[in-house]
Amino acid sequence: MTRVEVEYCVPCGMLNRAQDVAGAVLEQFGEGIDEVALVTGDDGVFVVRAGDEVVFDKTEDEYDVDAIVRAVKPHVGATA
Repeated sequence: MTRVEVEYCVPCGMLNRAQDVAGAVLEQFGEGIDEVALVTGDDGVFVVRAGDEVVFDKTEDEYDVDAIVRAVKPHVGATA
């Protein structure tokens, strides 16, 4: 199964966004994933990884929770 990691910038105040993404992933995939981890960072980071692959990076994409959940989906087992 898949581990989803949300790395977010603490000084930038991105905790709410990280929690929104984590909640949406858990709501959508539930037991289809191993865990969702919130990882603290700095320097403006906001990156979402599914397994070892980056599925969202705010330096490359516009923040959209639904789009992030869609990007995670291919990394989740067929039961999702």
